[in-house]
Amino acid sequence: MPSREDQLAANLAAVRERVAKACAAAGRSADEVTVIAVTKTFPASDVRLLAGLGVTDVAENRDQEASEKAAECRDLPLTWHFVGQLQTNKARSVVSYSDVVHSIDRERLVTALSGAAVRADRSIRCLVQVALDDAEGRGGIRSDGMPALADAIASAPGLTLAGVMAVAPLGGDPAAAFARLAEIAAALRTAHPEAKMISAGMSGDMEEAIACGATHVRVGTALLGGRRAIVR
Repeated sequence: MPSREDQLAANLAAVRERVAKACAAAGRSADEVTVIAVTKTFPASDVRLLAGLGVTDVAENRDQEASEKAAECRDLPLTWHFVGQLQTNKARSVVSYSDVVHSIDRERLVTALSGAAVRADRSIRCLVQVALDDAEGRGGIRSDGMPALADAIASAPGLTLAGVMAVAPLGGDPAAAFARLAEIAAALRTAHPEAKMISAGMSGDMEEAIACGATHVRVGTALLGGRRAIVR
């Protein structure tokens, strides 16, 4: 039976091959796309193995798990991404370990993160999470509210507007959803040229996201396997 490191190495190679093929089909360089390993429910030991295999970006979606895992791996040269829906009362904790927050969907959250970042003397890159459908529970702001929220992030002390994030609608056509996100991202860059990051695509739809310009793909299952209960 292969070791956990061997399993992860094989999975990572397969993901990188998918990214390379998708980029080639889209006329892009594979260097333009960063794979973010979404390690939720998996132990810090897996983060260490992935870092040893060359992974530089790791994501979590729950503060308690994320803060504990980041603390266990503080010696590793990793960029930590927070990708889950975020309550304002968790802003201080998230700012303590996250480098990038993907899920900014309201101005109250901007205010909370800005205050926490200033107090911690940190600069946090922030993405506007855009809702690509009307389904509730997945987070995101409607596209017509995006410009004002982006302006709020860009002017907030301690925060940097980095771009946009979205999740493809359940049961919908991811290619059409990500094409719409590409249009939203382009509109954002007219007002904020520095906001070039497009966080889109996961294990099942990264090819469609890359075809539409994704710069970061958030990959969990394809890298780590089926979700499981974290062992403490």
